[in-house]
Amino acid sequence: MNSNFMMTDTISPEEYMEMRRIVGWHDFPVEQAAEGLKNSYKWCIRENDRPIGLARVVWDHGYVVYIADVIVLPEYQGQGLGRELMETILAFLRSQLKPGYRFMVTLMSAKGKNEFYKKFGFVDRPNEKFGPGMHQWMEREVV
Repeated sequence: MNSNFMMTDTISPEEYMEMRRIVGWHDFPVEQAAEGLKNSYKWCIRENDRPIGLARVVWDHGYVVYIADVIVLPEYQGQGLGRELMETILAFLRSQLKPGYRFMVTLMSAKGKNEFYKKFGFVDRPNEKFGPGMHQWMEREVV
């Protein structure tokens, strides 16, 4: 990652909604964004304190993990930030696996982005209206 970039675990609801708007995703009330962020794991890449990349995960602390957002602002795409965010998420989840545990990690790909997620072991689940839903089972061997 570029040395001018810093990864944090915080983003304001306003910053989050602005990132969504920039990439053309649906808008919703800031209060709703605040609740969603409060109940999520977050990794935010910043440049000069401006959020330029974000990953958000919702986890029930059982076996279900949902990657809710992977956003990289258009002018920063192609620099490996999405890869950095995905690698960070997956490393975090692997660190949470106890012997014998397995997680079903799911996401809903933005249309046309499924090839990106395949690089991390996700598989297609086609849908005519949206990008494919994808999942992978993550497990740790009993030692």
